[in-house]
Amino acid sequence: MCGICGFIKHDDIVSNDDLQIVQKMNKKLIHRGPDDQDTLLFDNVALGFTRLSIIGLSNGMQPLYNEDRSLILICNGEVFNYIELREELISKGHKFSTDSDIEVIIHLYEDHGTDFLNKLNGQFAFALYDTKTKSLFCGRDQMGIIPFYYTYVNNTFVFGSEIKAIIEHPLVKKEVDLTGLDQVFTFAGLISPRTMFKGIHSLENGHFLVVNNKGEIKKQEYWDLIYPEGEVVLNGKSEDYYLKELEGLFESSINLRLRADVPSGFYVSGGLDSSMIAMKVNQLVPEVKKKAFSIDFIDSLHSESNYQKIVAEQSNSNLNQKVFLYDDISDRLRESIYYSECPIKETYNTASMSLSENVRANGLKVILSGEGADEFFAGYVGYRFDKMRQLNLIDNPATPEERALRKKLWGNDSFFYERNFLEFEEEKRQLYSKDINASFSEINCLNYPIINKERIRNRDIVNTRAYVDYKIRLVDHLVSDHGDRMAMANSVEVRYPFLDKNLVEFSAQVPSELKLKDFTEKYILRKMGSKFVPKSIIEREKFHFIAPGSPYLIQQNIEYIQDLLSYDVIKKQGVFNPDEIERLKKLYAQEGYTINAPYESDLLITVITFGILLDTFFS
Repeated sequence: MCGICGFIKHDDIVSNDDLQIVQKMNKKLIHRGPDDQDTLLFDNVALGFTRLSIIGLSNGMQPLYNEDRSLILICNGEVFNYIELREELISKGHKFSTDSDIEVIIHLYEDHGTDFLNKLNGQFAFALYDTKTKSLFCGRDQMGIIPFYYTYVNNTFVFGSEIKAIIEHPLVKKEVDLTGLDQVFTFAGLISPRTMFKGIHSLENGHFLVVNNKGEIKKQEYWDLIYPEGEVVLNGKSEDYYLKELEGLFESSINLRLRADVPSGFYVSGGLDSSMIAMKVNQLVPEVKKKAFSIDFIDSLHSESNYQKIVAEQSNSNLNQKVFLYDDISDRLRESIYYSECPIKETYNTASMSLSENVRANGLKVILSGEGADEFFAGYVGYRFDKMRQLNLIDNPATPEERALRKKLWGNDSFFYERNFLEFEEEKRQLYSKDINASFSEINCLNYPIINKERIRNRDIVNTRAYVDYKIRLVDHLVSDHGDRMAMANSVEVRYPFLDKNLVEFSAQVPSELKLKDFTEKYILRKMGSKFVPKSIIEREKFHFIAPGSPYLIQQNIEYIQDLLSYDVIKKQGVFNPDEIERLKKLYAQEGYTINAPYESDLLITVITFGILLDTFFS
């Protein structure tokens, strides 16, 4: 992982003033690349790069060039199958000047132009400048693990790995995107291309863009997860076939993600997904003593310590267990918003940041994590409820208006996702100020496209939910503000074996009855893992940890939290109704009051963290 940033002026050449600008931009990304930094200015182009050295330690510094130096590349991330691609390119006559995995991108572009991205198996976001065409080619990986943000203002294209770098450019004005805020309230978090900064866009996963010499931007999708239409069934193939294929892809994914010139470790939560990774790593490299990392909580209700210790012991790992105190939430909340650059709906990001801090303190830069299994193998309770509705075991009540909204959002008026959105709209409108309500239709995120409805048309119910979960929960929340940003805050690269491009594509071909079988979630993963994962983990019910939210913070009477929720501050912001905030504060402050997550929303944690966002970036 690294940090990249830069800009192209389409009406002037760069100057000494621009050098200072790109240096300021680059400085904001040092946490992503503390090992080395550099900037490059030429013609009308300014580029910045901060390096986290993982592959090609002695000669992998960027920018990188092709043989005649007509192509210039900066890239954040990893290309895991670089060894195979490198051998292929060398056989065709290409000459490499570094041991970096990223250099293959330049030579693939020489051969294929922009049509090579699906040859890459990795996690990446890059900017490649072609001096012959005077165009900039930018791409983001298939699963959107690595962020890429951009804006175009006053004939200048500005980009960066994080928004905090972009807003260092003096042309970029900071204005809150209230539709982004409404997305956070309504879904798991932001959904690309939306950000919390008006005019600054997040490049969607599986997309690239080209900025030509006139400043015209062409954006194109090059990959998406396409589920087969209709019900996906065994169709003559046995369960054993799918188990064998899946395990082979899982092993290949882990082998690729162990490629590094520095040591790596893995997270162990005590759940199935991280345990499968830990135990498989031990199978593949039994001679290596591993480092495992976990968060534990002091109260028995939330502690998974016993399960974490079982997995660590049986995977030949030294367990680095960090006890996370609830007081740490308030201490780390401001910092977590600085790195995530968006409000949040729950406080677990603070624990994730603490976890990566422990990884770095133990001398590691690379960690493996289990995200993605739930989305692609029916791991959430929603999949069970869908099946129950399909079998008429539970009701699926909806007014005609709600059914019309479902049709608008998903193209399917019977698909229930997370909540009744019309009922929740009333909650939001009570929360918003009079002025915001007066123009609510303009900021209402449901009035804008959420996903490509064609990708779930005529799909079975398991794959419909899987696609929606992947697009609006996984990409921009779990592996972005929760994953990448909380890890890179401490200069740690997280790799996700379940998000391997080949494994994910195969998951779309796995029959739904092997994902959810007899209401058993992740059936095929449990069956596969039963050969190498402790039985106590396989048979364990899914554990949903919910970090203490705003009721806890309010009941602790923390001064800066009280200030953020004060009547005067809320009124001055102009976004929320101060009287409604006061009502919720009194409700949340009641002794013993809790929120029944995930069925009830912690509205005030988003209000609190939105206030932190304003103080951090807009004051």
